[in-house]
Amino acid sequence: MAAVSNLLTEDQFLCSICLDVFTDPVTTPCGHNFCKNCITEHWNTSYRCQCPMCKEVFATRPDMKVNTFISEMVSQFRQSAQQKASSSSSEQQESKPGEVPCDVCTGTKLKALKSCLVCLASYCETHLEPHLTMSGLKRHQLMDPVENLEGRMCTKHDKPLELFCKTDQTCVCMLCTVLDHKMHEFVPLEEECEGKKVELKKTEAEIQEMIQKRRLKIQEVKRIVKLSEEDADREKAEGVQVFTDLKESVERKLKELINTIEEKQRTTKKQAEDSIKELEQEISELMKRSTEVEKLSLSEDHLHLLQSFQSLNIHLPPPTKDWTKVSVPPASHEGTMVRAMSQLEEKIGEKMKKLVEVELKRVQKFAVDVTLDLDTAHPKLILSADGKQVHDGDVRKNLPNNPERFSYSLSVLGKQSFSSGRFYFEVQVKGKTKWDVGVTRELSKRKGNITLSPEDGFWTIWLRNGNECLALEDPSVVLSLQSGPQKVGVFVDYDEGLVSFYDVEAAALIYSFTGCSFKEKLFPYFGPCNNHGGKNSAPLIISPVKLN
Repeated sequence: MAAVSNLLTEDQFLCSICLDVFTDPVTTPCGHNFCKNCITEHWNTSYRCQCPMCKEVFATRPDMKVNTFISEMVSQFRQSAQQKASSSSSEQQESKPGEVPCDVCTGTKLKALKSCLVCLASYCETHLEPHLTMSGLKRHQLMDPVENLEGRMCTKHDKPLELFCKTDQTCVCMLCTVLDHKMHEFVPLEEECEGKKVELKKTEAEIQEMIQKRRLKIQEVKRIVKLSEEDADREKAEGVQVFTDLKESVERKLKELINTIEEKQRTTKKQAEDSIKELEQEISELMKRSTEVEKLSLSEDHLHLLQSFQSLNIHLPPPTKDWTKVSVPPASHEGTMVRAMSQLEEKIGEKMKKLVEVELKRVQKFAVDVTLDLDTAHPKLILSADGKQVHDGDVRKNLPNNPERFSYSLSVLGKQSFSSGRFYFEVQVKGKTKWDVGVTRELSKRKGNITLSPEDGFWTIWLRNGNECLALEDPSVVLSLQSGPQKVGVFVDYDEGLVSFYDVEAAALIYSFTGCSFKEKLFPYFGPCNNHGGKNSAPLIISPVKLN
């Protein structure tokens, strides 16, 4: 019998009325089994005697006797279930940190499988058995194990929190709905949780999107850093090369200078040594003759004196050159240093030109398409249809005096604005005797007389009288140019605070504003100035940038 009971399942011993394991099982005439008390109570409350399972109606209430066979089977099943529960309890896992422990276990706390909202306790597999087998406990509300079960009970009515009050946005029990929240709107906790889960999923999606954007930003920042490192390495390499070349040039020029000076000194020394040698030879000859003359003058032999005097030819001038007219000029070094420095300066100039050419090509890669903004143009200015040319039209047009428009200065801005990064554009100024070119901040002054200075939000250079070029710093800086530029390139590094101007055709740097602090949008600025009777009628032209 024990072997047979092991093949049976709990479902075969459940009463279909109480859904619990049989207690005093009885069998109806139709062959179905029920707890004796369950079927008796069922027939006591029913107007006719009918089987709850097959619906067979009995004319008279059957006299129900306990089915001893089934009762014995149920008893053996209970014993087997208890033994199984006892043996399985040893296999259960001990609760770990973060897991809910069983509230009934003594000593070692096992991991809870379920929590009961009625008992306000959590149970392991062994101590959960009564809630699965006993009819009274089977009606308790079980849920996945959680801590703080007291927090899931209504503190006012001591009932499980089963509903969500949408009016007060709080969890309530059934008594709350008829007492404290009588006129409020309620939904089951499960329904509200589903809605909140949808919101959480949406929030999670938004968070993931934000995370993705930030990861992309990190990649962008890393890319910028990498490009910056590459630029820095290139600049260092070029700088090392340039200064190495200059150092070699300086050393070479210094060596040439020293060699030139030493060669001159050697020539002077050689001339001096030759003259000294020749003078010493003549002195030697003169000393010999002096000795002969002295001997002859002391002779008492008159005949010998007269005969020797004639042979000495003493009245002839001595065999020497006129040394009063002979000189050894000192080595002249005047101009040697100046010529060497001039050559070095020329060499540096060549290097500088090559560097500027490379730099210009580099900044031209940041070229942007700029067009003139008609809404900012002074009423006397005439703009081309494509927004690329502007000149003074002499006649003031009747235009709306909107806040963006220049009212006194003959100026106009570009439509495009820039608040980060780098940008570059070129302006043809050929044929003009006066012009202003640069950039200005968004909120710079537009009405009345304006001052072109960084303090007032303008970073510009200008030309006056055909050849007087100024960088409009505070104070202004006079720019020494060999000739007026025909085309001006304007480069801005917003983040670096740099505004540079280039003579495009000469590939020369005109001027740079450094250490600028930009906090607003920047706009390209153009000032064609007055016509001056046709002398300055040529337009300012925004030219396409040609990349070589």
